[in-house]
Amino acid sequence: MKVDASTAVDLHRIGPQAARLEALGYDGLRVAELNHDPFMALAIAAGQTTKIELVTSVAVAFARNPMSMAVQAHDLNAFSGGRLVLGLGSQVKPHIERRFSMPWHKAARQMREFIEAMKAIFDCWYEGERLEYQGEYYQHTLMPATFTPDNIEGPRPRIALSATGPLMTRVAAEIADGMIMHPFSSEKYMREVTLPAVEEGLRTSGRSLSEFELDYAPLIATGVDEETVVRAVANVRDRIAFYGCTVAYRPVLEIHGWGELQDELISLNRQHRRDEMSRLISDQVLETLAIVGDPESVIDEMLERFGGLINRTGFAVPNLDDDELGLMLERLRS
Repeated sequence: MKVDASTAVDLHRIGPQAARLEALGYDGLRVAELNHDPFMALAIAAGQTTKIELVTSVAVAFARNPMSMAVQAHDLNAFSGGRLVLGLGSQVKPHIERRFSMPWHKAARQMREFIEAMKAIFDCWYEGERLEYQGEYYQHTLMPATFTPDNIEGPRPRIALSATGPLMTRVAAEIADGMIMHPFSSEKYMREVTLPAVEEGLRTSGRSLSEFELDYAPLIATGVDEETVVRAVANVRDRIAFYGCTVAYRPVLEIHGWGELQDELISLNRQHRRDEMSRLISDQVLETLAIVGDPESVIDEMLERFGGLINRTGFAVPNLDDDELGLMLERLRS
């Protein structure tokens, strides 16, 4: 199992941070697209590392078009020597339409076309095929030599699609190289909803699970002492309450019989009573949707719940001694 570290974007510090994480033995560095562009941050990280994989987790696909995304992905992948894992996500309709002023269609169908179009562009660049992609939402039929990258000796970028529901999950398993599962999930949801959809999609694409990377970094509340764990638990309760407001994630709650929890969370959110939302997250909900405890017990629980199901994850313990952290990374990899 590959183990990644996530980092916030500080463009002045991410290079040395990436070098340290590589030295510690992490397999990948994850950067999310929140308040900074992940590609610039990972390009800086690439310049100060040699082995660690560079993961956008995730970049917002529908904020761009397939050509612009392909150019960004190719450049970072080529510059880093083939180390990019292009994690893509759809975001949600209000953000795409109102924040990015971009069109939103049927998300799973649009994402299928987005990735198909990117792969057609890569086929043009890397294999010399004629660019002739005609979809319902995207059309790419012009690729003059002047605008074709010339540094195409290395491998093309790998694409991992973020998915939660069965429709997007099947898209990931049919046309992507891997899938990034949203942290708002559970072992039950993964086994009963996610994996059957993955297996169905892989059958369609003629592949097996061994040819597909399943990436899941669960919500974790841990620390080096009790005080740190208590603070981490409070933060994770807040995140669960935040994610629980998103309608697309309701099936995760419903599979446990907690669908009404979302109604209550949405009601509080609309009343701007956000401080009260985390109080609705009971210990049962917390311990089902997250892993809580000291670092050793967290690793035990991760391996118990997800060992054999996933082959990529994320793990970090703030302020843990480097030698101890290195040993824990080896345990997770085993």
